[in-house]
Amino acid sequence: MKTWSLCFLLLGIALKSAANSLLIPMDQTQSNHLKAYGVAYWVLKADLEVDWLLNYRGGSFLIKYTSAVEKECRLRGVSYDVISDAAVNTMMSQITSPDVNMDAVKLHKAAKIVVYSPVKVSHATFEDTDAVLLVLKYAEIPFEIVYDEEVMKGDLAKFDWLHLHHEDFTGQFGRNRRRMSLEDIQAQENIAKKFGYKKVSQLKLDVARTIKGFCAGGGYLFAMCSGAESLDVALAAEGVDIVPSIFDGDGIDPNAQSKLDFSKTLAFEDFKLELSDDEYRGGMSFSTINSSSGQGWGGDESNSFFSLFDFSAKWDVIPAMLVQNHESMIREFFGQTTAFNKKTVKSSVLVMGQSKSSDRYIYGELGRGQYTFYGGHDPEGQRGFHRMPTDLNLHPHSPGYRLILNNVLFPSAKKKKRKT
Repeated sequence: MKTWSLCFLLLGIALKSAANSLLIPMDQTQSNHLKAYGVAYWVLKADLEVDWLLNYRGGSFLIKYTSAVEKECRLRGVSYDVISDAAVNTMMSQITSPDVNMDAVKLHKAAKIVVYSPVKVSHATFEDTDAVLLVLKYAEIPFEIVYDEEVMKGDLAKFDWLHLHHEDFTGQFGRNRRRMSLEDIQAQENIAKKFGYKKVSQLKLDVARTIKGFCAGGGYLFAMCSGAESLDVALAAEGVDIVPSIFDGDGIDPNAQSKLDFSKTLAFEDFKLELSDDEYRGGMSFSTINSSSGQGWGGDESNSFFSLFDFSAKWDVIPAMLVQNHESMIREFFGQTTAFNKKTVKSSVLVMGQSKSSDRYIYGELGRGQYTFYGGHDPEGQRGFHRMPTDLNLHPHSPGYRLILNNVLFPSAKKKKRKT
């Protein structure tokens, strides 16, 4: 009996030695889609390579087999298969065939990730529901946090990937003081004063311009919710007072709308500002970029879906990476900026996901850099202000959260321009 046990043990060791790759499937067989991204990032962090198999079983990952990688998968509860070189060769022949919409993209060094968030300087309880902070922590992907002071000091140059979320770059404190505590407001005013600005809006404009410069210089920018909308509103309104007196003590420029310069924005144009000295009037939208403008918080998207477009893995590699998923229909979700008004999206911007009424997921290039804007606040969140942070243990297969993590891995790929 002992002899047979020893034989089976030796056979298992021999088989693993011959099996030189580890496949992490990302289709419906995967036990934890979100943590699978964490394993891929962990491998990249160890200076190993990952092959991202676009459109193969939901966008699977292929990694050179090591016992350490296998152990990491087990610890994180991620499904995997150990496969032989012969099986890899057969699989890659299928993926690279010109007759199928699949391809393999090699991922290299892990991107240095930073999140712009007021939690750096104050409690900012509303930021507890920042979807990117939640999913980075859940997937165990390391990141740092910066806010206005670090941006003004030039710290963005240390990073490859920057995230903006529920932020207001116009200096209107979210257009509603229910969203920020007095402590949050005071923290921003203190930073403005420290850097010699008379108004928070002046500080925020320079922060927005610095972020735009980070992207144009080769950085990757990922923004959700009001972070995407308010960034472009602030850039278009450079030199124009659009802040109500309730926030800065003086009135709005009566000609503000006609003075907007859309050549300074990244993704949006021809939008109308929400201008009012009453912080509660017209909801919390900054402009008609928001498809829910004038409707208050969110809209009626909780029971509807938006669809991801199908891109050529061999020709349109960048958008193909960014839409990898095991589902093509994503449940819509709310946010201060719920989704993007199709009429305001520049023609140079690539739409990767949309509903009948709005664009939800868009991509663009700026100088040597790239950006993705994603409408809504939390892919698994609920409507309302006083929400508990989403427990991702309950949503390990969230297709909406997968889109965020596609963006986290994207900078590790050798970037190719779209050909169509």
